[in-house]
Amino acid sequence: MILVAATTAASAWIMEAVVDDVVVDNDPARVSIVAALVIVIFLIKGMATFAQRVILAKIGNSIVAGLQKRLYRHILSQDMAFHQRMPGGELVTHISTNAAAVRSVLELLITSVGRDVLTVIALVAVMFVKDPLISLMTLFIAPVAVLGIGYLVRRVRSVAKKQFINLAGIVTGMQETATGIRVIKAFNLEGKMTTRMNNSIESVETQANRMANLDARSSPIMETLGGFAIALVILYAGWSVREHGKTPGEVVAFLTAMLLAYDPAKRLAKVSVILRSQLVGAGLLYEVLDTEPALQERGDAENLVINGGVIRLENISFAYAGAPALNDITLEAPPQSVTALVGPSGAGKSTIVGMIERFADPQSGRITIDGTDIRDVTLHSLREQIAFVSQDTFLFDGSVRDNIAFGREGATLEQIEQAARNANADGFIRAMRGGYDAPVGTNGENLSGGQRQRIAIARAMLRDAPVLLLDEATSALDAQSEANVQEALERLMTGRTTVVIAHRLSTIRRADIIHVMDEGRVVQSGTHNDLMERGGLYASLHALQFRGTSRDCGQ
Repeated sequence: MILVAATTAASAWIMEAVVDDVVVDNDPARVSIVAALVIVIFLIKGMATFAQRVILAKIGNSIVAGLQKRLYRHILSQDMAFHQRMPGGELVTHISTNAAAVRSVLELLITSVGRDVLTVIALVAVMFVKDPLISLMTLFIAPVAVLGIGYLVRRVRSVAKKQFINLAGIVTGMQETATGIRVIKAFNLEGKMTTRMNNSIESVETQANRMANLDARSSPIMETLGGFAIALVILYAGWSVREHGKTPGEVVAFLTAMLLAYDPAKRLAKVSVILRSQLVGAGLLYEVLDTEPALQERGDAENLVINGGVIRLENISFAYAGAPALNDITLEAPPQSVTALVGPSGAGKSTIVGMIERFADPQSGRITIDGTDIRDVTLHSLREQIAFVSQDTFLFDGSVRDNIAFGREGATLEQIEQAARNANADGFIRAMRGGYDAPVGTNGENLSGGQRQRIAIARAMLRDAPVLLLDEATSALDAQSEANVQEALERLMTGRTTVVIAHRLSTIRRADIIHVMDEGRVVQSGTHNDLMERGGLYASLHALQFRGTSRDCGQ
């Protein structure tokens, strides 16, 4: 960039020799020298410009890639509360658009300082050498330009922020369409979704037009002021040639330097407008990066080692945004046994399971595994010891093999196939075109509900963890699929400390202990037979279910 600025100034400086030696004197020897110098100047400038652009592009691409990696790691390190309050479309916009905005900011600053500022300084130096007085006069126009551009900068920030919000709305709308297409078609929501998307797109278009309008306003300001400056120089040049005998070469060199300085000066005038719009995106991205995870790992945390696997909750209380979810709960899941959590919706069952995996920490009390507070161990070692199967099975876009292999890093094909056999999944997998290499589709759309559940169970089988958490995986299945899944679950639960959120009470009759929850408290505990004999909430729920009543006994 320094070479570009220097050669640009040299091309203005040499205009004096071009006019005086070539046009006026027409000295053959000098003509050859001047021509050779022009070739050298422009060759150096061309090579320097090429190198500048390539190097800057590589640096910019590296910055974007580094920020995207850093942002993704940071998002994964956040707790569940962060993901619940942060829309997915906004995160996508951060990692795509706003990471590129940071590059734009840095490129803009580097090119402005490294190329345009240096070029203007070099050309103004040529102007002062040729004629200090008129150079000083033309520079008085700069403050007027600064005032005009300053007004535009103040308008840009609000427009840019609205544009980002509406852009995130478009991404969110596309995500909702992709994941909820069946619901959209089933309820004939195409028209409503189209209207919503059109509104978001039109809002982005409106803000983009306003931004373009503000950006373009700098041009008439600079063009008008530039015209006044050039006219002033022309008048002065004519007078100085007549009255002070300046050579035509000096006048042309000055005018050339001034005209060459005009373009970088105009770009510099627009920098603050463009910079302000890009800084909005960059600032929003750094707001996310500056968000510290609410759930922190202690500096002296050790790896969790499970011998028996007894899980104990001691006086646990927890609230979501001030709304109590758990109230002074104490319960125990004995080692290598099945502990069931039942109760009406909102009783706090899912909150307990989430806390065992340390997706959130209680406001009071503690959770221990084999007597060790889970806050004293590393998150990785804690979750490495836990396998989880939910009723809402999530599968990654990829092959059947890949989705099962997520259960254990470095698993062999033989181990994957054995896990599938244990999960009653090997038969239907081999019947698929491609077998274990068959694609499952986005969130398992190529599989039935029962097949997705058995893939998830195979993933948990492969993990072979001593603690198993089940958000009962059979509640949404038909009788045949439920039988296959239940058989696989029985095999999976053997020899593990299992905590089950029970939606169908018939599935937990053989549980070693059942904790009945209501309004964030444990109101009953015991085996199925004990609880039925005692009466109370469990017996009421059981009676309602088996009378065919549709009351939800789920989470």
